[in-house]
Amino acid sequence: MEILSGVFEGLTTGTPLALFIRNRDVDSGPYETLRRLFRPGHADYTYFKKYGHVDYRGGGRYSARETAARVAAGVVAGKMLEPLGVTVTAYTLELGGIRAERINLDFIEQSPLYCPDTIASQRMEEAIAAARKGGDSLGGIAEIRVISCPAGLGEPVFDKLDADLAKAIMSVGTVKGVEIGAGFEAGRHRGSEHNDPLTPIGFGSNWAGGILGGISNGDEIILRAAMKPIPTISHAQDTVDREGHPATIKFAGRHDIAPIPRIIPVLEAMVKIVLADHYLRSKTVTC
Repeated sequence: MEILSGVFEGLTTGTPLALFIRNRDVDSGPYETLRRLFRPGHADYTYFKKYGHVDYRGGGRYSARETAARVAAGVVAGKMLEPLGVTVTAYTLELGGIRAERINLDFIEQSPLYCPDTIASQRMEEAIAAARKGGDSLGGIAEIRVISCPAGLGEPVFDKLDADLAKAIMSVGTVKGVEIGAGFEAGRHRGSEHNDPLTPIGFGSNWAGGILGGISNGDEIILRAAMKPIPTISHAQDTVDREGHPATIKFAGRHDIAPIPRIIPVLEAMVKIVLADHYLRSKTVTC
């Protein structure tokens, strides 16, 4: 990565940060089959409908390559959060229907899939290998935890902290659902079991996921993101060409089998960016 502006002698200058990341491993050859065809489950079709033109070579703004910029921005946001003691940790909770049962945060960095469960991690790797062999792909669920976030971040109506976090995570390609705290499980609770009791030393439970009324309550913020399977697969699929004629497509180029593990640092970055933004808006908050 090249820093073109905004940093001098190891410090930001207050001017915009310009970061340049070169792609040194370009191979657009396999994408030639997509010159006239749309990939099912991909954004080729919608981009073509919106703009009348589409970059079929695997790049563009609907490529996951754009998330490199998000991760770079997340590093800067993380620097702003460090004095507050805020830590953001994302990990693989589920992949291909295999769910982590024993959450050991110390194991995350040791797992190639950022999974906190040693047994589940191994099973996930086996599932990926099987999907690759079968020319298919897998979806998954990531969980993000924010520790030591001060109470008071967020706005009460239009810029609720949970709303901004949900939007930030949903803006990442492949994410199709976001939960905060109990999430959809809250719809099955009674008030008597869902309300988090207040005690002199904090909350007695955390169904709220660290946010109440759009404002952080000082407890751990817990989010989950559900990701669809990678749409580019080696199976023959029905599609249409740019003129709307029926066709069949089978992709043989380089592609991931699952959004995990690549998406994990991206989700962490997006959460850091939102938290840093809300911190700047509310500097009167005490840690």
